[in-house]
Amino acid sequence: MTTMTDTSVREFKMPDVGEGLTEAEILKWYVQVGDTVTDGQVVCEVETAKAAVELPIPYDGVVRALHFPEGTTVDVGTSIIAIDMNGGAPETTGREPVLVGYGVATASAKRRPRKDTEAPHQPTPPVPESRPLAKPPVRKLAKDLGVDLTTVIPSGPDGIITREDVHAAATPTGTPAPVTEAPVTQTPAASYDAPRETRIPVKGVRKATAAAMVGSAFTAPHVTEFVTVDVTRTLKLVEDLKQDKDFAGLRVNPLLLIAKALLVAIKRNPDINASWDETHQEIVLKHYVNLGIAAATPRGLIVPNIKDADAKTLPQLAEALGELVATAKEGRTSPAAMQGGTVTITNVGVFGVDTGTPILPPGESAILAVGAIKLQPWVHKGKVKPRQVTTLALSFDHRLIDGELGSRVLADVAAILEQPKKLITWA
Repeated sequence: MTTMTDTSVREFKMPDVGEGLTEAEILKWYVQVGDTVTDGQVVCEVETAKAAVELPIPYDGVVRALHFPEGTTVDVGTSIIAIDMNGGAPETTGREPVLVGYGVATASAKRRPRKDTEAPHQPTPPVPESRPLAKPPVRKLAKDLGVDLTTVIPSGPDGIITREDVHAAATPTGTPAPVTEAPVTQTPAASYDAPRETRIPVKGVRKATAAAMVGSAFTAPHVTEFVTVDVTRTLKLVEDLKQDKDFAGLRVNPLLLIAKALLVAIKRNPDINASWDETHQEIVLKHYVNLGIAAATPRGLIVPNIKDADAKTLPQLAEALGELVATAKEGRTSPAAMQGGTVTITNVGVFGVDTGTPILPPGESAILAVGAIKLQPWVHKGKVKPRQVTTLALSFDHRLIDGELGSRVLADVAAILEQPKKLITWA
């Protein structure tokens, strides 16, 4: 890491962009040495164990040095970029910056001669900033595909580059694939020197998720119970709510009513909304529900939560769910949004999966897995009829939730989804 002694130089340190995080990986630099920056300008994108975050610089000046290259994991509190507040060239006395990542040169080190010897002190005119508009997941995709975002034609609102734009730039329509010259005699496919395996570094969100799941699986004794339920009436209610003016502009789907059913079941069985305090050997009952929703993102699985979900009306819950899902897909989930969850829902049914045995997010008491909803033969009013059926799976921490309590909660959720009028009678 380079150290500056010039009083006009300000060092910007890696901030703690989460809650108690100790490190972050530099994904992308948006500036280079010599660029002019202004207060509030985003200079880089970093990935923590929680999410990807763009960092704005709090200074006006010229970039003197980038202390770490892209792909480097840096401890919180370590200087990552130096800004010359006066915009001047680096002084030649004392210690001076050298190539990024290669330490600091002493005063006796010889400097590489300047190409422009006629005007050695002539500052380079600042280049107007033309940073393309794209969200963090799209930037990462472009990086992975080797696409320069400045060459991509945006199709999103307000000139934002979308994932489709990046893919189109990577493989333009109508552009033939590059042809490599080869002998006329073709080599058999079996002799091609293709890699037999690929290694992917485990870091960022995936590293944190792996550590959390291992810790949870081997700390909290998991119990999973299952129930299969007819949700035909719930699906009918979903269609009715879509026509209700109170839900105009909101996304109404089965997950909304499943979430509400779980919240009502927790209200009827509040002891399930708790956590285990190993240090003090106490069960901590929560008088609020921060409802987690497991979301698959380009960076891995994350579990943001809706704060005080139990206090929200059904339209408010629909709005919160819509915002949570949209933010997660865009890669804009903040670290704070993933802290303090109490109970979680994971919807494996979107992948066509019938059910599963989900692992508890650390510190939470229960997680409900929702399977695919399928048309199946079902005994309804004494006759076998085609009905919309799904399987629910509830995993819970057996240290603080016994089989009776877990069974009551799961049975209540199933009863509500089978007879959604219970949302009124039980609420």
